[in-house]
Amino acid sequence: MSAKFKVLVLDGVAARGVEVLAKVPEFEVLQSKSLSEDELLARIGDIDGLVVRSQTKVTAKAIAAAGKLKVVGRAGVGVDNVDVSAATKKGIVVMNTPGGNTISTAEHAFSLMLSVARQIPQAHATMKAGKWDRKKFEGVEVFGKTLGIIGMGRIGTEFARRAQAFGMKVLAFDPYLSAAKAQSLQVELYEKLTDLLPRCDFITLHIPLTPETKGILSEKNLALCKRGVRIVNCARGGLVNEHDLQKALQSGQVAGAALDVYEQEPPPPDYALRDEANLVMTPHLGASTAEAQENVGIEVAAAVRELLLHGTIMNAVNVPSVDAKTLEQQRPYIELAGQLGRALAQLAPSRCDSLTVNFTGKIAAFDTTAIRRAALRGFLVEAVGPEINEVNATHYAQDRGLKYGETKVDEAGEYSEQISVTVSAGGQEYEVSGTILGNSTRIVSVNQQSLEARPEGVLFVMENTDRPGIVGYVGTILGKHKVNIAGMSLSRAATGSKALSVLNLDSMPGDAAIAEIQKDTNITSIKLIQL
Repeated sequence: MSAKFKVLVLDGVAARGVEVLAKVPEFEVLQSKSLSEDELLARIGDIDGLVVRSQTKVTAKAIAAAGKLKVVGRAGVGVDNVDVSAATKKGIVVMNTPGGNTISTAEHAFSLMLSVARQIPQAHATMKAGKWDRKKFEGVEVFGKTLGIIGMGRIGTEFARRAQAFGMKVLAFDPYLSAAKAQSLQVELYEKLTDLLPRCDFITLHIPLTPETKGILSEKNLALCKRGVRIVNCARGGLVNEHDLQKALQSGQVAGAALDVYEQEPPPPDYALRDEANLVMTPHLGASTAEAQENVGIEVAAAVRELLLHGTIMNAVNVPSVDAKTLEQQRPYIELAGQLGRALAQLAPSRCDSLTVNFTGKIAAFDTTAIRRAALRGFLVEAVGPEINEVNATHYAQDRGLKYGETKVDEAGEYSEQISVTVSAGGQEYEVSGTILGNSTRIVSVNQQSLEARPEGVLFVMENTDRPGIVGYVGTILGKHKVNIAGMSLSRAATGSKALSVLNLDSMPGDAAIAEIQKDTNITSIKLIQL
């Protein structure tokens, strides 16, 4: 009899999830409480599968000590407690459960909004203390009020439905939500956050934490809000600047707020916001319902089971969901498609209606599902955050009303095989194409203009009137600002009046360099792409 797969289940994963694994004859299921790094190091050496919630940290050191580990399953959406990079380098699949706690989090956020409106926790505390302070806790109704939702993914959408049922007017800011989807959800879509903020009585956040969204509600934007606004954050700590929020609570600019997530979890003992009477706090309970925990427990257990028994990859955050042999064949194309998607996301407007991946030549004979999803993931990663993967990218596209598909042409064009990613936005189309030359990926077309550029590092994409001296002018200014040019590709439009330049740079040029370059009126646009 062959040895059984050992699966270690930690952090109190729901019993029904454990049952999914325990009833498999090939598995030996071990259960434990949350483990420290040292405790995990002592146990991980002969483990084939690891299932965790959020408490146990699966660090690079723990992954290095894993001799047999094939999969880490996270019962929840975020994988902040798993070193995904270290796992990927070691060939360990990391899986999550992207949809299991949507309702739970939306309901908790909505409950916090009502709690802030009616000061329920504060009133409860005084009653427990033997007081009767009716006049002190006069609240406000949510009926007829204006709600601003920042981020209209699955959770934001569920929040909107509940708010509409309570008679609220719902405004939304999400640069990646299509106008048609906003209309179907009956929300008023705003192009700029700064236009939405002054109109809201309540604001709730449902976006990932990225460099762009960190501190999205800080002093400057809080000052733009209507005086007396009430704010709820059940998404990620760091979206709201806690220091600035405290000042706004004290001044009355923010009448009340509720936090379920924090910049540091748990907050330190001297956490200043605890002293604010108009702040409601909960200890990251968004996904803490019996139903949500059962859903994510079952979902992650099933995914771990299928990988260990059959090699099937589901809900993976670090590899596409294909079998190993196909993955090895398609890996270069998957990498290229992801690069093209990320490049196009930074070239095109953020709000697009559709995305199409076009395959030409030999590659059209493949099952291109994983490649198509890699392009979609690359296009959406800036909008969604690190939890998006090739498996759930289609769901995030649907959430934002982004139609997606593919076309295939067996006959080769200029290259024996080529991948083109095209998006439409407001009646305009934007395109980036690439191919594989030898062992390297190349961008070979941008908006139908042929060129050849390496899709790596910083790309400086410039459109300009085709006249002598432009390239030298740009190179001089970049050199002056200590930005080195590593490569260059030039292209002329068919008419000869327009030119496109793509420069590979060693570093990102600063605002001053770009402003100086744009003084030349022959330069019509500059886009910077970080790959």
